[in-house]
Amino acid sequence: MKKLKLFATLMIASMSLIMCGCVNKNAVVTVNGDAITRSQYEKAFDAVAQNSMFSQMGIDIKKDETSFLHLMLKDRVINELIVKKLLDQEIDKKHIKVSKEDMDKELKNIIDKVGSKEKFNELLKQNGVSSAQFKKDLSDEVKIQKLVDSLSVVSISDKDAQKFYKENEDKFKNPDKVRASHILVSANYEELKAKIAATPEGKKMSAADLDAAVKKEMADKKAKADKLLAEAKKNPKDFAKLAKENSDDTVSAKEGGDLGFFAKEEMVEPFANAAFAMKPNTLSNVIQTPYGYHIILVTDRQKAGVEPFDKVKSEIKEFLTNQEKVKVLQQYVDTLKNQAKIEYNDPSFNPSTIQKLLKEQAKNNPALMDSQKSAKE
Repeated sequence: MKKLKLFATLMIASMSLIMCGCVNKNAVVTVNGDAITRSQYEKAFDAVAQNSMFSQMGIDIKKDETSFLHLMLKDRVINELIVKKLLDQEIDKKHIKVSKEDMDKELKNIIDKVGSKEKFNELLKQNGVSSAQFKKDLSDEVKIQKLVDSLSVVSISDKDAQKFYKENEDKFKNPDKVRASHILVSANYEELKAKIAATPEGKKMSAADLDAAVKKEMADKKAKADKLLAEAKKNPKDFAKLAKENSDDTVSAKEGGDLGFFAKEEMVEPFANAAFAMKPNTLSNVIQTPYGYHIILVTDRQKAGVEPFDKVKSEIKEFLTNQEKVKVLQQYVDTLKNQAKIEYNDPSFNPSTIQKLLKEQAKNNPALMDSQKSAKE
């Protein structure tokens, strides 16, 4: 089944920025008397810019403050900061607190969805998020959830879920899947080359000598994989033990090398081609991918089909509940904005000023306005 989005953009954005409720002469905006300072704005802007697709493309949005992209992002960030400030004020008024039990429950739910604590920690590492920052963001999220719950009781019936299931059957179609375990011997030519070149000995090597050293290292890794394959063939029942003790994929190694069920497109091509050509309870030869050398044990196969309603009902209900909660939150935020006293101490942060500049630039390039609409959507 295609994974349903369980969290909406508004809710995530509004809880991801850190604010201070103090009055400050460096305020660029004040919301009901509470300041949003320039340093807070810059910190939030940097966080969004660094994680944007433009940053991944090598485009420095910060370089030109008058550029269309910079202004578009500025408009988004200042709005998110205002929303966060308004929600913080309401949370304080309602004396909403987060207990240790609340945090433990939410953390368990997240880890259960990810699969394991190890996979969860690996995701944090991959995204450059510290444990402390995650806990702060999670605490903010729980507060917002409690705020929404205090505004309206959202209830999704089985009938609602069934209707969604029938109208979106394509979302619950599964391709052919394989369940497999593997043992990985890490070996990437470029990574090994960089590692050897950084050593005192490597720095003295000629290009030819360095290439020879890397090839020898690759050959040693292949020999290790061949030896592990021979051991696995002697007693396939000990594959999990062999994976735990030898696999360089530390996450799956803790599970005896088990990768769970996966579709063909979810794995790198050489690995996927090998796994999907195998029958259950059979071992592959040594398979080379950009990650290194793999020994694959296919344990099960699953034919393409549609997930039965009973199996996905709870996930559908969770998805629809979150959708309704986001609607409640959006309506509440709109009301708060209309009632709030928002002062733009620095006129350049006023949305009307930013929108005017964006429209002026878009006059000469209609494609810019299209990109602005797409970004908002």
